[in-house]
Amino acid sequence: MSIFLYACESWTLNADIKRRIRAMEMRCYRRLLGIFSYKDHITNEEVKRRIENAIGPHVDLLTIVRQRKLKWYGHTIRSSGLAKTIMQGTVNGGRRRGPQKKRWEDNIREWTELELRNTLRKAEDREEWKAVVRRSSAGPRRIPNLLRDRG
Repeated sequence: MSIFLYACESWTLNADIKRRIRAMEMRCYRRLLGIFSYKDHITNEEVKRRIENAIGPHVDLLTIVRQRKLKWYGHTIRSSGLAKTIMQGTVNGGRRRGPQKKRWEDNIREWTELELRNTLRKAEDREEWKAVVRRSSAGPRRIPNLLRDRG
């Protein structure tokens, strides 16, 4: 997985890339379990359950990417190098017309649920930023299916 995650801090995660990461992760799980054919009709949920039983609780790849990206953002904001200058730099002009492409900083804003200026302020304090990273990379909460209990 370390090869897969190389330089993931620089990725802009849009819906297509998230889908590809999930698909690659599922292919790896199926390979680990010896499920080489989709003709076996083993659902992804069953594969996840088997992996959970085999290796125990684990963190999915999207959460790892999110953690790495947030940690790198905090590290870069606290530094005084070229990466910080580029990250905080602006380009003259506006964005193109039509639906906007997701930017790298849009991921940070979406995950932390903070405005960019607030993330800059929080990232300056390392301990406070660690708390933001922990809270933001917890991932979506699973809501139990209440309809299943009624049947």
